[in-house]
Amino acid sequence: MTAANTAATLIARLIGPWFVALGLGLLLNRAFYVDAIMQGTHSPVVIFLAGSATLLGGLAILNAHRAWTADWRGIITIIGWLFVIAGTIRIVLPSIAASITPAIYAGTTAMAVTGIVVLIVGGYLSFEGYRR
Repeated sequence: MTAANTAATLIARLIGPWFVALGLGLLLNRAFYVDAIMQGTHSPVVIFLAGSATLLGGLAILNAHRAWTADWRGIITIIGWLFVIAGTIRIVLPSIAASITPAIYAGTTAMAVTGIVVLIVGGYLSFEGYRR
């Protein structure tokens, strides 16, 4: 197994189960997470810390693995870039992040769709990461 494949497998083994737990949490506790997100958008400290953690996580992923492949490893690269973009927006443009987030998650449909997508991606990455 090459170093790139080893990194991809390790990242899939970390992100996969985390996404499964997160997706299930979002689906089973929608009201809780909508409330938590809404409260977080009113706290500059939460926005900054969430941005910092997201940016650092994305940079860690991209430093270990940044291969644009047409298989499951490409999903890891996409997640890394999404984390970098989301974290940067929260740090550089916190007022925009604070105003956009409530608009996105105001309805329960967005949370359900997010939960389903995160659960499916997490399940797929878990499968690919742990079958190796």
